[in-house]
Parts: sequence; C-alpha cells; structure tokens
Amino acid sequence: MRWLSKGIVSTVLTDLGSGRRPLTHQALDELPEGKVVEHIRCVLVATEVLPRRDEQMVRLERHVKDLVASHATAEGRKILHRYATWHLLRRLCRRSRGKEITHYQLTGTRQHLRAAVHLLDWLEEQNLILATCRQADLERWMTSDDVRHRREAGHFVRWALAQKIARDLSFPAVRWNGPSQAMDDEARWDTARRLLHDDTLKPEDCLAGLLLLLYAQWPAAISRLTVDHIEETDGAVRIRLGAVPVELPAPVAELALHQVAIRRSHAVLGRTESPWLFPGGQPGRPISAWAMGERLRKLGIRLAAARSTALFQLATELPAAVLARTLGIDITVAVKWQRAAAGDWAAYAAEVSRRSSKA
Repeated sequence: MRWLSKGIVSTVLTDLGSGRRPLTHQALDELPEGKVVEHIRCVLVATEVLPRRDEQMVRLERHVKDLVASHATAEGRKILHRYATWHLLRRLCRRSRGKEITHYQLTGTRQHLRAAVHLLDWLEEQNLILATCRQADLERWMTSDDVRHRREAGHFVRWALAQKIARDLSFPAVRWNGPSQAMDDEARWDTARRLLHDDTLKPEDCLAGLLLLLYAQWPAAISRLTVDHIEETDGAVRIRLGAVPVELPAPVAELALHQVAIRRSHAVLGRTESPWLFPGGQPGRPISAWAMGERLRKLGIRLAAARSTALFQLATELPAAVLARTLGIDITVAVKWQRAAAGDWAAYAAEVSRRSSKA
C-alpha cells in the first residue's frame, strides 16, 4: 500500500486505468527510466496484463541506438550501426537461443561497442578512418595511453577486415591456453563441506553454492533454473543443467527438494506459484545473475576460481561430449577444458583401439 501511494506509481497507474496512457510496453518506455517504472512493468507482466519481453535486450537496443546516434561522423555512425546491429546483436540473439539475455551478456556487448567507439574516435583525432588506417597507426594506438578495451577493440578490427572496411591490418586474437591460476581442489571441497553442514547459512545459498562448486554453473545459469529442472523419480532426484539430467547426491538432493518447497519471492506479488527455483525481488522474475553472484561471494566463494577448479576436475573424469551435454556448456568449451586438464579422450580411445588390435 505504501508503494501504491507513491506519487509516480499512483500517477502512472491512474493514467493507465483511465486510458490517458495506453497499456503497452511502448507507453511505459516513454516514462523516465528507473526502478519504480521497472517494478510497475514487472507487476503488469506477472499478472499477464502485459506480454513478457526481454527487458535486457530492449535496454541494450536502446543503448546501441543512442550511442550510434551520438557519434560525430556519418561514416562512423554507418560503421557502428552495421557492427552493432548485424554483428553484435545478431550474434547475441543466436547465442541466447531464444532465452532472455543476462546482465553479463549485456555488459559484454556494451564493452565491445564502446571499444569500437573509442578506436573510431581516436582515428578521427588523427585525421584517419578505418579504410586509411595502417598497421603502424593501429600499433601506435595500441601502445598509447588512450587505449581502452584493447581485447574488444581487436574483435572490432577483425570484423572490419572481414567486412573489407579496413585492409592491411593485423590484430591477433588472444587464445585461451588453460586456467591462469592453480586449481585448488582441496579448498573447493572444504567450501562444499561447509555449505552442507553449516546450519547458520541459508539453504538456498548453500544449494546455489554447491551447484557452482560441484557442477561448474555460473550465477547466470543458476539464477535461471526453474522448478521443472528438478526431477524426482523412483527415489532419485535429478537436476537438468544440460541435455542429460544429473542425479544429485543425497545431501544436495535434500537441499534441492527443500528449495522447491519453500522458495519465496520478496515481492508482494508472485510469492506463490513462482516457476523459478530462485525467485527474485520483482514479481514473476528470477533473482538476477548479479545478485546471485553477490550472495555467493558473501559465502566466501571466488566465482571464477571455483568454477575453473570444478571444470578442471570434471574434465579429467568425463569425455568432452558428455561434459557438454551434462553441464549445458558448449562443446568447444568442454574440449578446451579437457585439453587443459590433459584428459584427451580421443587419444585414450585411439590407445585402447591399438591395444585391441594387438590382442
């Protein structure tokens, strides 16, 4: 009731109810951005008054439009539009596979676009454009104090070369050659045991932490889990992280079933019948990937290090194809981790074949 009595909430709902403002997403988009309008939208979507849409993607498209329009030159605006619309956004839609994009995907795409803007701005200051830029000019920028988002700028340059917008340039991609830090499997298991036996911790945080520590799931993937991802048949509890469900060990299974039973959103609307395993503070929405990550950090979990250690260990035990189908990761990622863990199953299969032929 306190929320409803706030000035902008009351005004917006009155306008929508009276018909002075159309009851559409587009009409809400015309209002000043902020948490209040965002919450009103979530309430209307959760109650099925408005259709669901990918808000992160809408936010990104708006950001792209504003950034492109604000560029100084017509040639720069044309290139940025092509790069953003037909490459970055198109690739993001393909990778999301119909799912809503995450905050981290939005941030990454923004960084790629900003990198392109920074490089084009620098070229303009040097009275250059991509077509007239030469390797010496590019290297001068790469070693200057003005360089920003160097890795993302390389992606833009390679795209420009592929599109024949630039020529005679070289900006090699940085290849991943395995984890950059030592794998601490002992610390990983110590943390997992603490999550299983420390009664002072929230059960939902323990479950999320164990999904990261045991199954290498990023906060973004954990936050999107629904109750339908948990299956209980013939006394076994399984979780579907990829194409093939994984049977959970008894202590983790108990946490999963407990979370299905007691999950609760902090929003007034959507406290019941939520499809999400980890409901968020907004009606009908899951916890955000950022908020999930913060909760795990408060448990003392170093996200990247813990996931790398889990992937490293799992890659030594499972073939890449099984790893990909079980954990819901891309097959190329699984292959890279298997090679990093020196668990080349193709070589193993060839060796077995040679042994059989000798026998």
